[in-house]
Amino acid sequence: MTKILLAISLACSVALAQNALSNGISAKARAIHDSALVIDTHADTPQRFLDEGFDIGSTDPNDLGHISLDKARRGNLGAEFFSIWVDPETNQGHYARHTFDLIDSVYEQAARHPDRMMMAFSTADIERAHREHKLAALMGIEGGHSIENDMHLLRDYYRLGVRYMTLSWSNTNEWADSSGDIDDPKVKHHNGLTDFGKQVVIEMNRLGMMVDISHVADKTFWDAIATTKAPVIASHSSARALTNAPRNMTDEMLQAVAKNGGVVDVNFFEGFDDENFRKAAEAQRADEKAAAEKYIAEQKAQGKEVSFIELDRIDREFMAKIPRAPLSSLIDHIDHIAKVAGVDHVGLGSDFDGVSGATPQGIDSAADLPKITQALLDRGYSAEDIKKILGGNLMRVFRDVERVSREMQTSNIR
Repeated sequence: MTKILLAISLACSVALAQNALSNGISAKARAIHDSALVIDTHADTPQRFLDEGFDIGSTDPNDLGHISLDKARRGNLGAEFFSIWVDPETNQGHYARHTFDLIDSVYEQAARHPDRMMMAFSTADIERAHREHKLAALMGIEGGHSIENDMHLLRDYYRLGVRYMTLSWSNTNEWADSSGDIDDPKVKHHNGLTDFGKQVVIEMNRLGMMVDISHVADKTFWDAIATTKAPVIASHSSARALTNAPRNMTDEMLQAVAKNGGVVDVNFFEGFDDENFRKAAEAQRADEKAAAEKYIAEQKAQGKEVSFIELDRIDREFMAKIPRAPLSSLIDHIDHIAKVAGVDHVGLGSDFDGVSGATPQGIDSAADLPKITQALLDRGYSAEDIKKILGGNLMRVFRDVERVSREMQTSNIR
């Protein structure tokens, strides 16, 4: 009987190893990945929840989205920070209202699937979700315009579970310059953060909300670093030394984040990870923008709302015209940041469901995250360091932010 059980066990082990290898993932890489707490700091799926009526429990084989509960499970994704992004053009005059709608959409998904997903508001919640084999759903606001220059709204968002805020999106707001329009002479800029902007950073520290410096202009970054009392994150940014996009971070910035104790979570968008793709995308940007503006004008003329889903469809058509970048482009950015800032200061910030399908070859959804582990293993990274990159570094930063918050509140610092 013992021999039979041993034979069955051996056969199962061989089958698992063969299955892993057939997917390009070695048994060693699979073991490392499956034993890690994998955290992604940026997915735009709430747009789908709200505009498309998408159910994260969907099993539709034709779904082109990056995130679903099945895809997350296959990729061992343990925690996702869902992006609460309000398009500043199509939501003028009601940023907060749309922000609340998006927040509500995440809660609704968690309520619909309590056996597989739970809202999380702390590192302790992430760990509990991991133990219970549920996806920890967290939220980060993408763009400081969502607070409508009102500190009360910032606090309300925190009370509702928002645990990071990107100081600006691609638009400069009333208190923080953006990299997206920093060269536009028609936009009023502030030379970084205004005094109110610096107060926002301090209040985020006090609340326990991570300060996210993705999207910000360079001077805004340096002002945030000089102001913050807690480590910062870049929720979805890559390295400018490899891909010359203003959204990416210079080596000096990477070193500053390391000194600050923060973490840079690498964006999976090909336009930020592959220079050839970036140049090709830039060459067709004017046509892509014109197509989007035509759609928006047609909708407004008919008194209809502008759909994120339709805008994404237009973007996908243009992105599909460019050959996909190799997976190595993404891994090069992780590797570069690990070398420049240190392996303790790099993580994953996919931008899933926010890049119109433009992810590198082999990364078609969260189910493909083990391929990153395999690639890092192939480059000589240890299991310990891979686990840091997959989520350990973000957990350390989040704990530090929680600690600073407790200290500031105990000292009654405002």
